[in-house]
Amino acid sequence: MFYSSWNIFDTLEKVSLYRKEGGMLKTKVTLGLFYTIGLVLLSFGISMMILADLGAGPWDALYVALADILGFTVGTWILIVGFLLILLNAFLLKRMPDFFAVITIFIMGFFIDFWLLFAFADLIVPDTGSRIAMLAGSILIIAAGVSLYLQANFAPNPIDGLMMAVNVRTGLSLSKSKTVLEVAVMVIALIIGGPIGVGTVIVAFGIGPLIQLFFVPVSKIKSKMVLAPDAASK
Repeated sequence: MFYSSWNIFDTLEKVSLYRKEGGMLKTKVTLGLFYTIGLVLLSFGISMMILADLGAGPWDALYVALADILGFTVGTWILIVGFLLILLNAFLLKRMPDFFAVITIFIMGFFIDFWLLFAFADLIVPDTGSRIAMLAGSILIIAAGVSLYLQANFAPNPIDGLMMAVNVRTGLSLSKSKTVLEVAVMVIALIIGGPIGVGTVIVAFGIGPLIQLFFVPVSKIKSKMVLAPDAASK
């Protein structure tokens, strides 16, 4: 009888363990999907903004200008600048470089080159109305993409890491640190011939509230998906 009871308890423990492992696996898969889909959407939105030709975001304008002046693709410059930022962030924060961030910039660079050089290589937007519509749509897609990829809390963009480093080293708030960086990069992009315009100003100063608008409902969706295994087991 004791042996049988022991087997029952052992079986129950194994079932409980399998459920926990299954829940952890589903959580990782869910976060991975949010991360990947978010970056794909983000790269799509950035590409649409570049193609609308009404001004790209400060960093994207910098990448476009570097591509025009020095060659290589926009995606390649995302990788180059991103890797340099990883090293700079490590120096400013006095810690080991966050090489996981290479995953993020690699995915971003790959998909931006895909959209610009393959998917929309022959796209022509002649009239201003269509360009304005593309710009508006791209900004919404960028905000949605950022809201999705941030849910994973994994391999943050080196640009966000630089914002944190400036915050730590200067004492400025995160919002002020971000604004200072965005304005500085916008000026550099303007000087070297980057596509600066109304889209640049909107991204530099208005993308934050839009991200927050998407972030709350996306967080609720993620919570429901992540908590689903626990709810099913009760």
